[in-house]
Amino acid sequence: MATLTSAQRDELQAFIKDWLRHAGRSQSDLRRALQASSIRLPVLLDALATTYASQGPGGLAAQLCAIEDRWRSEEPGDVREPAGPGDDPLAQLDLLLREIRQEH
Repeated sequence: MATLTSAQRDELQAFIKDWLRHAGRSQSDLRRALQASSIRLPVLLDALATTYASQGPGGLAAQLCAIEDRWRSEEPGDVREPAGPGDDPLAQLDLLLREIRQEH
């Protein structure tokens, strides 16, 4: 069973904050998607860490991609345009997925 290190958890927290901001979503939106008990970031990270522990990094990336897909399908006319080429949240998820695949 894989567990997130403290450094990985910190990186995941920074990524989640960035992702939510660029996606125009809130911690409440993520709580609903994860079916977590609270909108507090430590609780959300615990839910994601559970996925990481049971499914590994690929499972975590797949879960985040599925949430992104669900959000995009919920509001097709209300998609915010990224501010710049490095600000696309899907590009960030793609980079994360590539990094995970390179590690394994």
